[in-house]
Amino acid sequence: QVQLVESGGGSVQAGGSLMLSCTASRYTNCMGWFRQTPKKEREGVAVIDIAEGSPYYADSAKGRFTIARDIANNTVYLQMKNLRPEDTTFYFCAAESRTGSCSTRVAYKYWGQGVEVTVSS
Repeated sequence: QVQLVESGGGSVQAGGSLMLSCTASRYTNCMGWFRQTPKKEREGVAVIDIAEGSPYYADSAKGRFTIARDIANNTVYLQMKNLRPEDTTFYFCAAESRTGSCSTRVAYKYWGQGVEVTVSS
């Protein structure tokens, strides 16, 4: 089992920045962030291969969000800049790809409780 502890989130005005962090209780192959859609589904935002440090971004995140990892502390960070009102939702940390590959389009075994991000116009 892996426990994920998330922090960050909050409220910001459009154009502002927020940083999310997620710490896992042990090493996993891939960690990242998903967010809840209006249909209550989870869409990938950004993930990172922990060993290689290779990031993978959804189109909505490219150019605005940056994911990074701290291997020693099993922690990933998501720096979000130039936030938009449409970024408002719950963000969930995910860990350990079920397929062994690191992607925003695969399933993950472990999930955090979620943090709320609110961007006002």
